Amino acid sequence: MRYTIYTRDDDFSRELASKFNEVLTDEFHDTRDDDSPQIVLCIGGDGTILRAIHQYESQLDKLCFVGIHTGTLGFFTDYTKEDFREFLHDLHHNKPVIQSYPLIEAIVDDEQTYRALNEIRLGSFTTTVYYDISIDGEYFETVCSAGICVSTQAGSTAANRAVGGAVVDDGLNILELTQIMPVSHINQHSMTSPYILKQERVIEITGESLDHSLLCYDHKETKRLKQAKKVVIKLSDQKVLFARFRPYSYLERLKNLF
Repeated sequence: MRYTIYTRDDDFSRELASKFNEVLTDEFHDTRDDDSPQIVLCIGGDGTILRAIHQYESQLDKLCFVGIHTGTLGFFTDYTKEDFREFLHDLHHNKPVIQSYPLIEAIVDDEQTYRALNEIRLGSFTTTVYYDISIDGEYFETVCSAGICVSTQAGSTAANRAVGGAVVDDGLNILELTQIMPVSHINQHSMTSPYILKQERVIEITGESLDHSLLCYDHKETKRLKQAKKVVIKLSDQKVLFARFRPYSYLERLKNLF
């Protein structure tokens, strides 16, 4: 098995990664391959997994991810630091269930594409933005807010939930559109409730406010979208694959979150 280890930058995670590396190579005779691994072992938290996904974005169809949490159990991690030996046994003796999650992508002016697992956020925290929102080519509404968050099902419990979006059950391929700090008064009305869209929908954002907006994709962000005319957001054809070696229900993950 060709593997690599992607580690959160703290002493304990690095120490655990070194221990994994030693056992995998010496005891199980696996091959460390940071350039083209078959499996990426992520040691840290959900944020570590997101960073690993972006690191290997060009190879997502050739590898899968598994997470070992060095804190408490996360949404994308199935093992904790106490499960060291159990994880090694599962990795080499159990056949995993492969779960796939679609990425979401934002295309700026039909030129630059940005992809994320959790969400795309578009907006400004220095000034109110006005966006014209169209869905599948049909004008929907003009929003007045600090911006918008468009999440996947996987990202519904992340930034989306923090800005008032709905938590979406596992296995549903959807987009969720949620306004960030919407303005609502006698002269300004828009749908402030989160809007859950079927997976085929295409969201188009236009308006002069794009000129001073930032586009954030997971933990990353662009510079200001100067002179941008439109941003198109949709589910990507690219998917992230997770190797699940043991059952761990989505409801249990939710209970740990709350």
